[in-house]
Amino acid sequence: MPSTSVRALLVRGMLAGLVAGVFALAVAYLIGEGPVDAAIAFEEAGSHEHGGEELVSRTLQSTAGLATGVLVFGVAIGGIAALAYCVALGRIGRFGPRATAALVALGALLTVYVVPYLKYPPNPPAVGDPDTIGQRTTLYFLMIVLGVLLAVAAVITGKRLAPRLGNWNATVAAAAGFVVAVGLAFVFLPSFDEVPKGFPADVVWEFRLATLAIQVTLWTVFGLVFGHLAERLLAPATAPGSTGAPTATTTATR
Repeated sequence: MPSTSVRALLVRGMLAGLVAGVFALAVAYLIGEGPVDAAIAFEEAGSHEHGGEELVSRTLQSTAGLATGVLVFGVAIGGIAALAYCVALGRIGRFGPRATAALVALGALLTVYVVPYLKYPPNPPAVGDPDTIGQRTTLYFLMIVLGVLLAVAAVITGKRLAPRLGNWNATVAAAAGFVVAVGLAFVFLPSFDEVPKGFPADVVWEFRLATLAIQVTLWTVFGLVFGHLAERLLAPATAPGSTGAPTATTTATR
């Protein structure tokens, strides 16, 4: 792919990530802040240390701080996903720009979030032992790396099996191998259960559902927006006044 097209896709990916971040921000504010406030209230009720002044107010954290974090994250993952799209386009099957964008978004959601989420689900404030935060963070990122590598291996395996088994059977076999490999990682990696005694179970559940909804919204919107922008860039242009037959010039050369 020409470097000009890669740059154009990178810019569009970051733009799509920004748009997706706006939608994810709305979800985070509407359904994510409630469980966080409940967790903070539980933490404060059980704390006997009332000295010291809060460096950043809760109001600022839930508005400007939340917006900054989510939008910057959206732009960053949009750029990374756009680069992954450049690698995947034309190499994972006969999919057009929109379909490839949808598959990249789905793959990112699955490997970067769902797989680590199932092993190490996120916890609200006041949940988790501070002494194990380093180990938990390391293992979480290890699950992300494993998820991505296993997904890439599954795609390569499926493509190699396709000539012998057919596309459908090869896809099923590769997906089954991915699930088995992830399951083995779940079994052998350590687990953590650090919910404090008396902590409301519904708050943990609502917080985890909220984080999942944020990520699903983020990647769904990104896939739709980036797919549209990528198709406009890469699909053959239609000459004005023609009957709809594409010309040889693509929008990527604009």
